Amino acid sequence: MRHQAIKTVSNRKNTFSHKGNVSFTKLYNFNVFDDLAMRDFLSKEAYESVTKSVTEGKTINRKMAEHVASGMKQWALSKGATHYTHWFQPLTGSTAEKHDSFWEPSGGKAVEKFSAGSLVQQEPDASSLPNGGLRNTFEARGYTAWDPSSPAFIHENSTGKTLCIPTVFVSYNGEALDYKAPLLKSIKLVDQAATEICKYFLKKVTSVKPSLGIEQEYFLVDEAMFNARPDLMMCGRTLVGHAPAKGQQMDDHYFGAIPDRVFNYMYEVEIEAAKLGIPLKTRHNEVAPGQYECAPMFEDVNLAVDHNQLLMDLMDHLAHKHHFRVLFHEKPFAGINGSGKHNNWSLITNTGTNLLSPGSDPNSNLLFLTIFINTIKALHDNADIIRASIASASNDHRLGANEAPPAIISAFIGSKLTDVLNAFLSDSTASDKDDRKSIYIDTIPEIFRDNTDRNRTSPFAFTGNKFELRAVGSSTNSAQPMTALNSAVANQLILFKQAVDQAIENGTDQKTAIVSELKQVLRSAQSILFEGNNYSEEWASEAAKRGLSNIKNTAEALKAYVSDQAEATFVKNGVFTKEELHARFEIMLEEYIKKIQIEGRVLGDLVYTFILPPAIEYLTSLAQNVKAMKDSGLNAGVAQLHLIAEIAEHIDQAKAKTDAMVEARRLANLESDSQKMAIAYHKTVKETFDDIRYHADKLEQLVDDKMWQLPKYRELLFLK
Repeated sequence: MRHQAIKTVSNRKNTFSHKGNVSFTKLYNFNVFDDLAMRDFLSKEAYESVTKSVTEGKTINRKMAEHVASGMKQWALSKGATHYTHWFQPLTGSTAEKHDSFWEPSGGKAVEKFSAGSLVQQEPDASSLPNGGLRNTFEARGYTAWDPSSPAFIHENSTGKTLCIPTVFVSYNGEALDYKAPLLKSIKLVDQAATEICKYFLKKVTSVKPSLGIEQEYFLVDEAMFNARPDLMMCGRTLVGHAPAKGQQMDDHYFGAIPDRVFNYMYEVEIEAAKLGIPLKTRHNEVAPGQYECAPMFEDVNLAVDHNQLLMDLMDHLAHKHHFRVLFHEKPFAGINGSGKHNNWSLITNTGTNLLSPGSDPNSNLLFLTIFINTIKALHDNADIIRASIASASNDHRLGANEAPPAIISAFIGSKLTDVLNAFLSDSTASDKDDRKSIYIDTIPEIFRDNTDRNRTSPFAFTGNKFELRAVGSSTNSAQPMTALNSAVANQLILFKQAVDQAIENGTDQKTAIVSELKQVLRSAQSILFEGNNYSEEWASEAAKRGLSNIKNTAEALKAYVSDQAEATFVKNGVFTKEELHARFEIMLEEYIKKIQIEGRVLGDLVYTFILPPAIEYLTSLAQNVKAMKDSGLNAGVAQLHLIAEIAEHIDQAKAKTDAMVEARRLANLESDSQKMAIAYHKTVKETFDDIRYHADKLEQLVDDKMWQLPKYRELLFLK
């Protein structure tokens, strides 16, 4: 397997070549039913109805939906689409779709039909997708419902085109069974809460939308290598594999020249993304060999989430075309950096004001301080919920490693804003000296220094005019942490306004009431602020003294979803019902268990069928050589005898520890309670993986290279 894979990669040819110049401005939104397409294919009344739905949240009635369906069908047919589907995001971590054709037989002929009913609502099976006990197997009915705020688009592959209609997914009784429905509720909630705060300062503000930019990290491996690694195929990560002599320690991959074959892949992804309205802006090599990143422009949160999910689908699809496999797992290779999905979040008013922009003088920008301080307080009070929102079996491998924030949730705001907040509390004024124009090099244009440095070790870092939630894993649907963050901030803004309004009712003037309440809020949340190295052991000790949680595994972290704070943040504000929260808790526990189950099974198969056989074969050949030497009257060398003993010991240990892992898995399966089972899988199954890997990796080093069948790290990471 391995040697054939190496030969295949060595003979690869670049297959992608785009003739002529590419105009991304002309390609942008080419396959999207955007504003221009709606103007062309919808009546004025239908166009205005959709526009008001998007901008004002107005409901589109069925009669008007009939007009929209007709226009959307004509547009899709003009693009060559033959089928349509409701495109949704169930709680599986991937997207889902069921295709129906436009044509239907009628009077011996075929006619093309697409009604309001087909546009607005469809019925996938709600019991066959994760539901956390909200549905019984025999209660299968569920609904996908059109989300007009996210435009329809055409998905095309080599053999056909399909009209995709973004939707939410709910049960027969209306419970949310997807990531998007709660996200939309949280967006409305933070809109209302932030708009009410803005009315203290800016009377023209009528709405506030959360904005999001999602940086996407990923690995590329050749498909021949991928197919020769059962662990990559089944788990998305390598369960065994010795680190190569050269990894990332030379820092020569980060921002290095992009390999030609990888560049071709990136370029085609950008072309197809532009057609789908995904505004990719950035591409570069990441820190680890074989690792890369792309990032879009900022968009409304719901659209940014849809585009990121669509981008991941697109990247996976095009990777096959280029004979790659794209890995979104947070830690596909041990010993080198893993991948994150940094979520850059801010709040933007309908008048274009970024509420997290300090302006030239944050000391006097009371609206900025109000949003800024309340966001910090929201993080403080909901830290465990934020931690739970980014928890997964795969992200557990990354959190706390050198490329990712630790599991301790904290916020970095930079020295400038730290001074501002300290001055605010002490009724003094922070220095307003603008020292950003301070870097000079002869013959080089003046370098403007930002107000704050960046802290790449912080889970929640302020980066000038936005907060960057860096702890999100690369495979995660960003809807989940964004729902948590939107809801947490909205809940805190609601509480803040209630307190301020009460003070005003009691006779305090508005500005004094706001300042006084902000000081109380800030004092109660200061423990969440940390400006130093989040990787350090000293911070872990300091965080414990401050009372901050350090929940290192998913099985424990997920309990936050069924806490009193979760009810106060989500249930009270109508983002989730209590039943929906408990269902998600069960779904995420089940997902965690299944992923560790699969990894345990694959690891056992690797040891029994890929690790031990060549090791035993090599050991046998060495032993036969020793016997032959002895029969010839020669003595085997000490090194040879030590090698035999060492290999034999690692074989015995790999077999024994794998057997013990299989037994631990059997016992964990006997737990009837899902959380107890998850904890058992974490403590008694997952914790054995490293011990098994140690002996497997030692055997990889010792066994004759010609006999080893699994592609090694040096080949997976460096052969492109």
